[in-house]
Amino acid sequence: MSALHRSYVTSIFLFLLLPQIKLSAQNHRKIEFPNIPGYLTLISDLHQHTVFSDGSVWPDIRVKEAVFDGVDVISLTEHIEYQPHNKDLPHPDRNRSYQLAKEYAKNKKIIVIHGAEITRDLPPGHSNALFIKDANKLVQQNYIDVFREAKKQGAFIFWNHPNWIGQNKKGITQLSPIHEALINEGLLHGIEVANENTFASQALTLANEQELTILGTSDIHELIDWLFDIPGGGHRPVTLIFAKERSETGVKDALFDRRTVVWYQNSLIGQEKYLIPLIKSSLVVDTAYYQMYGNTKTQIANVNISNHSDATYLLNNESNFSFYHATDVIQLNPHTTTTLSVKTIAQLSSFELKFEVLNAIYSKKEHPKISLDIYIKP
Repeated sequence: MSALHRSYVTSIFLFLLLPQIKLSAQNHRKIEFPNIPGYLTLISDLHQHTVFSDGSVWPDIRVKEAVFDGVDVISLTEHIEYQPHNKDLPHPDRNRSYQLAKEYAKNKKIIVIHGAEITRDLPPGHSNALFIKDANKLVQQNYIDVFREAKKQGAFIFWNHPNWIGQNKKGITQLSPIHEALINEGLLHGIEVANENTFASQALTLANEQELTILGTSDIHELIDWLFDIPGGGHRPVTLIFAKERSETGVKDALFDRRTVVWYQNSLIGQEKYLIPLIKSSLVVDTAYYQMYGNTKTQIANVNISNHSDATYLLNNESNFSFYHATDVIQLNPHTTTTLSVKTIAQLSSFELKFEVLNAIYSKKEHPKISLDIYIKP
């Protein structure tokens, strides 16, 4: 075969393979977490921007990015009071971004929530209003009138980036009398603990104290791939929503009921009562059996644990047993099966492994603990 012929054959092969490579790359980046008992796990990003406020892309790009990332629920929350592109896009309708996204998503499995960002000085700062009916009616002079109009429309409202140094030079989330008044009047229901590439630990404390829904969002303005290095293995911050049904009503019900966990830079953040079932649904014990050495059965039990999620779990061993090959801190990689060789001292028919999950938090420096029941294969 001549060099020219080989080059031609190679080109044809790559041409035929290219769609498969492209599809594989898109599937690889999809965010996946299992359902938990009684609920569907929906992946959401509820704080995004387009050219209809201060973003750099058209609404269809946000829909396409969501498809690539396996995101189930999105909201394009354009700034109400900040419209820097109004010379180029003079359309006065603040509902237009939502309308376009809804149209682009109509044949896709994506729920598009009608939202907008209330953009005020701190306090109260910036807040997102979701499930609104008409964003144009949120154009009000007094901030309290905006919140009340959003509530009138049935909105779920959450405090955006409460640690943002653009408004908060200390970067520390603090509850002001204005925020207390909003909470008491039922005008503030949630708070971002993760926004873009920042984490607000004080916001998590505040969410627990004030019974606010915990959220994490990308707050994306340009391209998801650029900001979060998706090709390099990064991921956008998302809110995992535990819904009774896959619908806008199911999402709204879950948000008001505080059924969320945030996935941010491989950390899971949320209430312990949702973290534990999520982790236990992710980590499944497949088989367990005692190793053989020659014809003799040892007291080393091989336990195969499969991780059915995108999180890389870091587990600190709190069991009465140690491991033959691993240290007390083990890593369970996404969508893989890991074998733990457990020194049980005696041959047991069953035993329990206990772990502290280091990459999950429900309060400041507080990690959930799980136990896995191990049954030895005869």
